[in-house]
Amino acid sequence: MISDGESTFKKINTINRRMFIFSAAKAVVFFGIVGRLFSLQISENKKYLTLSDKNRLREWRLPPIRGEFLDYFGKTIAGNLKVYQLHVVPEQVENFRYLIVRLKDILGFSDQKLKELIKKKNNQKPWETLIISENLSWDEFAKVNFYLHELSGAKPVISIGRSYPYKENYTHVLGYVAQVSPKDLSNNEIIQDRNVPGLRVGKSGLEKTFENELIGTNSIQRYEVNAFGKRINQIDHEEGQKGKTIRLTIDSEVQKLTHELLKGRAGSISVMDIYTGEIIAMNSSPSFDPNLFLYGIDPEKWKEIKKNPLKPLLNKTISGLYSPGSTIKPMVALSALDNNVISPDMTVYCKGKVEMYGHTYHCWKKKGHGYMKLSNAIKQSCDIYFYEVARLLGVDRLQETAFKFGLGKPIISDSFPNEVKKGVVPSTKWKKKYIGENWYLGETFITGIGQGYIQTNPLQLCLMTAQLANGGYKIYPKIVVSNEDETYEQIKFKMMEESIELKEKKNSLIDVTQDLLSTEKRYSPLYRNQENVKFVLDAMFRSTNEVYGTSYRSRLDDPKYQFAGKTGTSQVKRITEAERELDLDVEQIPYEQRDHAWFVAFGPYKDPRYAVSILVEHGGSGSKAAAPMAKELFKLIIDRHELRKNIKKDSVKV
Repeated sequence: MISDGESTFKKINTINRRMFIFSAAKAVVFFGIVGRLFSLQISENKKYLTLSDKNRLREWRLPPIRGEFLDYFGKTIAGNLKVYQLHVVPEQVENFRYLIVRLKDILGFSDQKLKELIKKKNNQKPWETLIISENLSWDEFAKVNFYLHELSGAKPVISIGRSYPYKENYTHVLGYVAQVSPKDLSNNEIIQDRNVPGLRVGKSGLEKTFENELIGTNSIQRYEVNAFGKRINQIDHEEGQKGKTIRLTIDSEVQKLTHELLKGRAGSISVMDIYTGEIIAMNSSPSFDPNLFLYGIDPEKWKEIKKNPLKPLLNKTISGLYSPGSTIKPMVALSALDNNVISPDMTVYCKGKVEMYGHTYHCWKKKGHGYMKLSNAIKQSCDIYFYEVARLLGVDRLQETAFKFGLGKPIISDSFPNEVKKGVVPSTKWKKKYIGENWYLGETFITGIGQGYIQTNPLQLCLMTAQLANGGYKIYPKIVVSNEDETYEQIKFKMMEESIELKEKKNSLIDVTQDLLSTEKRYSPLYRNQENVKFVLDAMFRSTNEVYGTSYRSRLDDPKYQFAGKTGTSQVKRITEAERELDLDVEQIPYEQRDHAWFVAFGPYKDPRYAVSILVEHGGSGSKAAAPMAKELFKLIIDRHELRKNIKKDSVKV
């Protein structure tokens, strides 16, 4: 039996043990806390200080300033201007719905836009800027500022936006910019890296081609924020780098004239330096104002542009394909002469038509031209004569020469990689491969006058004419000025060297497989006999400047402006015998069934420097619709030649 004293002693011992364990536990916890505090303040101080700063500091990236486009003389043709915008940072707004509704009343935007803004806000982070309007008028901007005391969280902003001062004049050259799409982000890492609200990127033309050079880098604003992510004050501002300024070879005055000449018509005008390959003008009509796309084009306006039967979205100069008609007759003649299948004195009798293997082939002149030699056949564009030339030459040799002169080649595809269409120059092998049929002699006939399967774009015909006009030497078209560009004098010297080399080696035409756009840049002769080139150029002069020439009514008598050219008509549909007998005027034929009108030319004749190609869709006769435009065009081109010649590349700041 345990006494009361023993029981009491045991209870005391138990209590003491428990107190000891409790005290020991307290000591362990205490020293654990102290150790952790020491670790946090001393050992891991830098780590948590960094994390704290990341929570305290935040960066906001601004849209980069886009590089500009200049014309040859330094005029801005795609630039930047001041725009008025309205931004909202949702985290700084106490009642977002009230703010948006109030802004709707002030600015008068639609219920649909109200819904879109709310949806957009819900899909982004609260500290990300929501752009309410990217292009406020001055009156709207002033109105917002007047009511700003009621608009907590709204921020009127003066920003930079794209501007096209020449509007429709340059649309198909420059293209346009618009809001970034998911496709843009997936296809371009640079766009992805610099994407912020309000960013605009190139969608077509040179704006798209040179996107990576034009885009620039983001400016960065750094802010201190509170625990709720709200901006307290700005820490610093890092200025972004503006995109590259790109200078073009185009003369805005000439470009403007081409636009005016084609106003109200569908077609294209190209102007090229016959030695340097510089494109002086490149206009496709109709066009549209690229400024419409900057902040989202009106759906009705977009529908109007898309459904326009004259196709304003198509760059006809490089993407439109047409039969060249009689514009290729000088090249066909040169090919036949150089291949020794004809002589300049070969005579053919034209009675207006010729029967061959049960088919009738007509001349444009119903009663015929009578006896024709080559020079007069070019001058009066006698089809019967060129049927015979084509028969003797053959379509395969014709294709070979056409390739050398740039037909069937992707011209300036480096500047317009997804727009250039190279067209078709047929041959016996081509037809077998793509159509699965044998070639017929009748097809050779019509190819020799630029009809049938052959398809070219207007810039190709301009290049062909330029290479005839410079004496028959290959050149390299370009639209962007580079510090590495060769001068006119350097190119002329190289051409002379190539000609001497050809004479010494007694060589024939250059290898047809040699690419026209080869980086080697050899200005090789495209002929065997220089005299043949001179003969063809003289015939083109007669076609424009002598009575009975097809473009005689469009001549300029002043030697300063005098030019030489060749008209052409591109058939849109096959003409039946019944239709031919009707001999209808152009106005009596439905528009879509009228022939396309062509004119190619070079000038000034005595010292050629520029080549021109003019296309008027469904214009009918080249002599009536296209050739008259050349008069005004050559006057301006030649008047501005001295300005262009005297300007130095480094005199324009870029």
